[in-house]
Amino acid sequence: MRVVRRRVVQRSDELTVIGIDDFAFRRGQTYGTIVCDLERRRPVTLLPDCALDTSRAWLAERPSISIVARDRGGGYGEAIAKALPHADQVADRWHLMENSSRAFLDAVSKAMRQIRRTVGSNIVDPKLLTYAERLQYEGYLRCQETNKVILELSKKGISIRQIVRQTGHSRKLVRFCA
Repeated sequence: MRVVRRRVVQRSDELTVIGIDDFAFRRGQTYGTIVCDLERRRPVTLLPDCALDTSRAWLAERPSISIVARDRGGGYGEAIAKALPHADQVADRWHLMENSSRAFLDAVSKAMRQIRRTVGSNIVDPKLLTYAERLQYEGYLRCQETNKVILELSKKGISIRQIVRQTGHSRKLVRFCA
């Protein structure tokens, strides 16, 4: 915090392009708002909370701001629209990457069983893999073997509790695989 406060932009500098987002004074406890000058790549101020009124009041005092980069949440968007109706609002790079990677992972995870079934049907030559890939592949094979054993025991009508005792795996894993 001391470093951020020390590097605050001088008041004489006119702000035109800023970024605004939440940050934690104490993670899980107290959140505030950080405003950065995106042209000079420096923090401008730390607002004491994430309240709409606080952000709106701070923004209203600076009519020279023409572009505001923010996350896709509605809170800051509403404050910006009311305080600076002329300012353009854009999504910042980090939030775009975060949202697109989350959407990609969600799409892939929905089709993961089908992908694994297709990929798993091909025989992989461990000699062609790098050390890291080989470790990952061996882990995948162990996981498949574990799932197979648990599924076979489950099909025989053995209870989850008994499978846990017999295999030594967690109840959560056995319930997932059974």
